[in-house]
Amino acid sequence: MEFSHKSVLLEECIDGLHIQPDGIYVDGTAGGAGHSREIARRLTTGRLFALDKDPTAVAVATERLASFPTAKVIHTDFADMPAVLAEQGIVPGTVNGILLDLGVSSYQLDTAERGFSYMQDAPLDMRMSQEGLSAWDIVNTYDVSSLARIIREFGEEHYALPIAKKIARARQDHPIDTTGQLVELIRQAIPPKARSEGGHPAKRTFQAIRIAVNSELDSLSRCLDTAFELLAPGGRFVIITFHSLEDRMVKQKFAALCRGCTCPPDFPVCVCGNKPRAKLINRKPIEAGEEELAENSRSKSAKLRILEKL
Repeated sequence: MEFSHKSVLLEECIDGLHIQPDGIYVDGTAGGAGHSREIARRLTTGRLFALDKDPTAVAVATERLASFPTAKVIHTDFADMPAVLAEQGIVPGTVNGILLDLGVSSYQLDTAERGFSYMQDAPLDMRMSQEGLSAWDIVNTYDVSSLARIIREFGEEHYALPIAKKIARARQDHPIDTTGQLVELIRQAIPPKARSEGGHPAKRTFQAIRIAVNSELDSLSRCLDTAFELLAPGGRFVIITFHSLEDRMVKQKFAALCRGCTCPPDFPVCVCGNKPRAKLINRKPIEAGEEELAENSRSKSAKLRILEKL
């Protein structure tokens, strides 16, 4: 199966990066290289580092960016961006733009054997890196309280505990090996009325397990804490999120960088001396327009936030 992924909010991201032909740019989630190719096309003497933790994506991005001498593809988690760029001779304060597209690629969702989708029956996996802890391990070995916590916190699922208990009971008889088995258990655990509301009943639980398998929120937190220091003055941080947990983290981090003063609100004057380190390019998140929504339904939940370092 060909690696296919429609780059969400492509034009908006490229505009947001405000690309300079001689600048240094990082695409932290290269995927099928859709965003990366558009960045590379605009560079002359600049440099692009396209990162991805999925070895399949790395292979595809390497092929698709082969004609751009300014581009280099690296197999790594974007959370390790500072160390990886240091190995390439890039020091903090010199990067002109960083892009993160936090969505799961169409290829990952549509390739059944990757185990990301609740719409196809396949082995439980969900590993973006294709190594380490898998969805099978979480579903079959975590205790009820740990399972419920993951489903509740990462999936914001109201029926997290009944789902966790249902899973635990079922695996006493035999392992839960496939996505289809897991979907059926989730369906049985959720009351009939609730099943017909808010989309597919397994959507939130699958999101939660995927986030846990790939340490997605931890990686994002680490990146938000360190990647900003890589930016040069005027450099842009461009992030697309796809669910409320990611978006909340990005919104709060961006707000903190723009806030400056951290004195209690009842202080008559500022005594901390902290100054804003960045400014928001868009106060409200940019969302897909009607044309893009018609072409790509997966852009429906996308939110784009852009920050500029002062």
